[in-house]
This record gives sequence, C-alpha cells and structure tokens, in this order.
Amino acid sequence: MIKTFADLDLSPNLLRALEEIGYQRPTQVQAMAIPEALEGKDILASAPTGTGKSAAFLLPALQHLDDFPRRDPGPARVLILTPTRELAIQVADEARELAKYTHHKVFTITGGISYQEHADILARTQDIVVATPGRLMEYIEAERFDCRAIETLILDEADRMLDMGFGPVVDRLSKECRWRKQTFLFSATLEGRGVEGFTADLLNEPATINAEPSRRERKKITQWYHRADNMPHKIELLKSILTQQAERSIVFVKTRERLAELRGHLETAKISCAWLQGDMPQESRNNAIARFRDGKVNVLIATDVAARGIDLPNVSHVINFDMPRTADVYLHRIGRTARAGNKGSAVSLIEAHDQPMMERVGRYVKEEDEIIKERFIEGLKPTHKKPVFKNKQKKNAKKKAALAKKLAPKKKKKK
Repeated sequence: MIKTFADLDLSPNLLRALEEIGYQRPTQVQAMAIPEALEGKDILASAPTGTGKSAAFLLPALQHLDDFPRRDPGPARVLILTPTRELAIQVADEARELAKYTHHKVFTITGGISYQEHADILARTQDIVVATPGRLMEYIEAERFDCRAIETLILDEADRMLDMGFGPVVDRLSKECRWRKQTFLFSATLEGRGVEGFTADLLNEPATINAEPSRRERKKITQWYHRADNMPHKIELLKSILTQQAERSIVFVKTRERLAELRGHLETAKISCAWLQGDMPQESRNNAIARFRDGKVNVLIATDVAARGIDLPNVSHVINFDMPRTADVYLHRIGRTARAGNKGSAVSLIEAHDQPMMERVGRYVKEEDEIIKERFIEGLKPTHKKPVFKNKQKKNAKKKAALAKKLAPKKKKKK
C-alpha cells in the first residue's frame, strides 16, 4: 500500500522538492496513476479538480527524464497540452517547482506572447514544453517546433479541450508526435462519446484510473450555507464573512452585471478585490490573477466562464454568492479550496428561490452522516422562515389518489 511519496520509488531530487513544497502523502489519483505510469503504460485518468492530478502526470514524466538522461542538447522530450494559457502557466510553474533540484528545463508556448519570444525559446534546449494546442500547431506548421523527439505526450483537462473545439487540432498533434513512447490523458470525466473517441485514437491499452476523492480528502472542505432575506441582506452577509472569517476568498457570481454590482458594494465597504469576467483582455486577466496570487488583494470575484482553468494557492474560502445551475458546477467551484493538503471552507449565500438548488446540492454531496448545514451570523439572522418546497411528483400523486377516491363508486352497505 502506498502511503508516502518514497513508496513510489521516485528519485531523491523529486522527493526533496516534494518535501519542500509541503506534499506529505500522495492523493488517490497520484497513488493510482504514478506506479502505472512508471511501468511505462499509457494512462487514462479521471479526477475531480483539486485532487493533485498535475503532480500525478508531472512526477512520472520527470522521473522518466531522470532515468533516461539526454546525451545531447535538443528539442522537447515531454509535451503537455492544456486548454487555456492560464492552466499552461500553472502547470509549467508546478513542473519547475518539482524539477528545481534537477537540470530539466520547462517552457510554455501559448497565445499572448510575441513571436520573437517564442522563437528565442524554441532555439534553446528544452525538456518539457507546456502548450495550448492552437498556438503550438502554428509553430509546427511553420516548422519551428520539432515533434520527433517527443517521448511523452500529456493531455490535461481533455474534456475541456473537446468542449472548446480543440479535438481536430489534438488529433493532428498526436500524429505529429507518433514516435512517442507514452501518452497520458487526464479528464474530469471519462463519460461521453467525445472523450471515448479521443482515447481510442490516442492511447495504447491504457491503465484506466477513476479516482474519486477519498473521504479523508473530501473532509478537508467544510460546507455550510446562510439564508438571506433579500439582496441587501445577502451583501451584508458577504461583507461579514469577508471581514470576519475569510483569509483568501474566491466569490462566484452568475453574470458580469452581478460582478460589477458586487464590486461597487465591496469598494464602498473598503474591501479590496480583483475580478475575472468574460471577454477580458489577457493582460487584465493576468494582472487580476497575479494580484490575488501575490496577496495584494485577498478577494477574487469571478464568473464560472471566466474562472475556467485557474488554480490559485491557499484559498481559504469559496463563496457562492450566486448558486450555480448544477451540482456538478458546485463541486467544481468548491474544489478551488482545500488544495495541496490544506483545509478549506465552502459557503453558499441563498435566497428563498435558491433553496431547491441548495437541497439538490446537499443530496448530491451527502455521504452517511454528513450534510450541508445552515449557519447564522449574530445580528444578520434571516427574518423569514425557511421555505419548504414539496416534491411535485409526490404532491401530484396525492392529488390523483384523492381524486380517484372521490370519483370511485361507493360500495353499498350490506343489510
């Protein structure tokens, strides 16, 4: 049984980096995927956000580079594809952290960087390149990137690549890297025809890893909700949580309009924040993420679309100012906290119309004795009673039964 990273037969350089980062023991996806990858197998893995999947593919890739050192300078040996440039930057940063006691060089190739900068990178010796598919394909077509030396091809968040229309480009990149020895495909889910089609063409008899977070990992997130009478009450609840409870928070809202409204309220309350919204210039996005990452602000407001692909350290609270449309999105949101072995909190602020969604989420995440409980803040308790939404099917069944009873012929009494 794998209890520590030392049990995985990783090199001392990697173990030293892991200890410095603070990774104490492998998560489920790491314990399941890394041994199979080190055996040389292709990997098909699904794992929810926040379960350490980046290290699950980076560690075996780095170990391979250690085990088979290059003799001469040359092009990249490991290629990692991600759907967004933010995710590419994050994966590359983690790769550099894990490789800090090795000589392996890590580069990114994404949009938003000048051609000359990339030309300079491509002229140097590389070991690992993390790239977005579209931009990398431009350099391959211009014969500026050599795929013949790629030994390991890794697809991170493959399901989102398909959602974003990168399927045909990834197929082409796979053919360009046809001399590779290993392929890893990581996805939030392995369901759906899209991912199945992807895997059939890319992988060769892969080890399939389906890593649900263990109870110990799930327990790291404490979940609760507060009821609000109306929007002003809801804003006061948020301000109280941000100033009295939370250290570093991501606040999720449903629209850009709501984001702008909330920004105004927080600025009036002298609560500094950064924000991410759709159609934002890349420079502004990078600046907002950097301000939060560097601790210049401790509150980040984001819409779901704008927050795709970001992975920020030390988030103490995820706050659902607006409830998401589905329970899946709820789990994706709260997975931004309690990362890398830390604990975290997930708080939902709900009005009466949100109660059915809160109950659906509660049923979705419930396990044994664990439920999402309501909490109260002194001086900000709701004045309205908790709404009760009866199950429509049960209600209709009762009505039909009552009507049938009423219309049924009455039995004659025996004389």
